[in-house]
Amino acid sequence: MPYTLSGFCEYREEIRKSRFITLAGPITSPADAQAFIEQHSDLNATHNCWAWKLGAQYRSNDDGEPGGTAGRPILAAIEAQACDQVAVLVIRWYGGIQLGTGGLARAYGGGANKCLQSAEKIALISRTQVSCACAFAELALVKLRVAELGGLVIEETFTANGVDLQLAVGEEQIDHLQRLLADLSRGRILLQR
Repeated sequence: MPYTLSGFCEYREEIRKSRFITLAGPITSPADAQAFIEQHSDLNATHNCWAWKLGAQYRSNDDGEPGGTAGRPILAAIEAQACDQVAVLVIRWYGGIQLGTGGLARAYGGGANKCLQSAEKIALISRTQVSCACAFAELALVKLRVAELGGLVIEETFTANGVDLQLAVGEEQIDHLQRLLADLSRGRILLQR
């Protein structure tokens, strides 16, 4: 199951006099990823290497480090931690001691891995959109049942007879939610795909 981050996280370490700061955060689009990288990059640092993954889309950048020693190991760490919709930036200040290509890959990939391991994660659930209508008096209980099953209320439209709801619910939860709502309303509330 893929995960995203609940918020921003950071990991710092020093390797052979070079300082590394790893920053990671959730993204929802390639533009989000670019904004995250631009906002957190330090122009005074020697290198600002990054990678992001958003579904089937992904990008990485070595920012002057030897090819494949920074961006790809960061991307590999994102995938190793089963993360998606995540951007990771590793900022390096060179300390005067060469790390070699293997050392660079371990430093960048290891920093990204440790940062993502310590981050608070949220499971990404694939949801199906469904709709239903309920009475005003039932609204609070309907919302509660949807939330208990990890669903979301996308839209509420108040009408003369009650409330029309657009919901997003995990595919495997739809039948269970239908039973709960039928019990709640004596069979009046029906989910429609």
